[in-house]
Amino acid sequence: MSQQPAPAARYRTRPTIVDAIRFDGTHASVLNVMHFVDAGRGTTEIRIRAAEKASGSSIEIPSPDGWVCIDAGDWLMRDANGRLARYSNTVFTADYEPLPDGEE
Repeated sequence: MSQQPAPAARYRTRPTIVDAIRFDGTHASVLNVMHFVDAGRGTTEIRIRAAEKASGSSIEIPSPDGWVCIDAGDWLMRDANGRLARYSNTVFTADYEPLPDGEE
């Protein structure tokens, strides 16, 4: 007797709380990202590239998976495992919302 394949079903992502910061291309934003990335992890290097692209400034940040490149307007996210990931503003704001004050 063979089993019938399960029918398609709908899924949603589990609620996940992440830390994130938006890079806007300014010098102050570079410093804020540097503090965000270091956050007790001992990061000693961040690469800053000139604003030669239409998108403006970009920075590269070291991670265990290689260098993460973020452009002005992108979000840098750190998940519960400490992994860094880049998200465009469109994707980040579609997937995440600010946590209400006092909620962890």
